[in-house]
Amino acid sequence: MDAAWWLAWPFWQQALALGTVSFLFGGMTLFAFGFAAFAFGALEPEAARSLIRRAFPPFYLWVIATSALAAALLWPFDKGSVGLMAAVAISTVPTRQVLMPAINAATDASNRKAFQWLHGASVLITLAHIGASAVVLVRFLR
Repeated sequence: MDAAWWLAWPFWQQALALGTVSFLFGGMTLFAFGFAAFAFGALEPEAARSLIRRAFPPFYLWVIATSALAAALLWPFDKGSVGLMAAVAISTVPTRQVLMPAINAATDASNRKAFQWLHGASVLITLAHIGASAVVLVRFLR
């Protein structure tokens, strides 16, 4: 094997793909389990709700961009992982554009039942996204 294998683009492309998926996994996990809990623990409920409401649109854009980049970087190496990352990117669009506004509307209307159902759906989607990125990370080990 050539001693300079690490100079080749495929090496760096795989390294960037691994870093991007790791960034996605860690960022989603921290945001889902750390940021929201911290905000509600450190701020008054109304201020925490306002902060969360302002934070989610850019968070979802970040998930879309990061998962799409990961899919593009993975393309030559692992089509299964490409599918998972593309599914995360694509499914985040309606989550951001439809589900998030519906959650906000239910909150504004004090419709607790609708809020709980919609929020539960968003939590399941986020957990599925975290799980998909974890699967892609594990696939790097094989």
